[in-house]
Amino acid sequence: MPRHPPNRRWLAVDRTYGDTHVNPSTLFSNPAFSQGVLVRGAHDTLYVGGQNGTDASGAIVEGGLAAETEQALRNVLAVLAEAGADQTNVVRLAVYLVEGQSVDEGYAASLRVWGPHATALTGFMVSSLARPDALVEIEAVAVI
Repeated sequence: MPRHPPNRRWLAVDRTYGDTHVNPSTLFSNPAFSQGVLVRGAHDTLYVGGQNGTDASGAIVEGGLAAETEQALRNVLAVLAEAGADQTNVVRLAVYLVEGQSVDEGYAASLRVWGPHATALTGFMVSSLARPDALVEIEAVAVI
């Protein structure tokens, strides 16, 4: 018996609709992944991959959780802008904080960059992130 039904595609992005990989020049480039993927359809949807608080060289910014949260959100905004969108297009954010970090500190930092735009949000406390020196990772879904 096949692991997945044969009539269903199990790709991260269904390429039959046409997708565009979004990689702003202001963000660190990694050949293993795209910063975002814009899927064209009845409503164009942009999936912004998890952003850490990294600068253009890929280094984690100094200053702890607040600085990393601000930079991670600037990175999300850069991907959105590259696709012709901004935070008003975001329908969902997912925020991953390393255990022991302050949700209140992260939220206060987010207001400085994101502003008061409310969106659906899921928060996670995790033991670590794929990048072990990062304290926060933020991903977004936007409808354009």
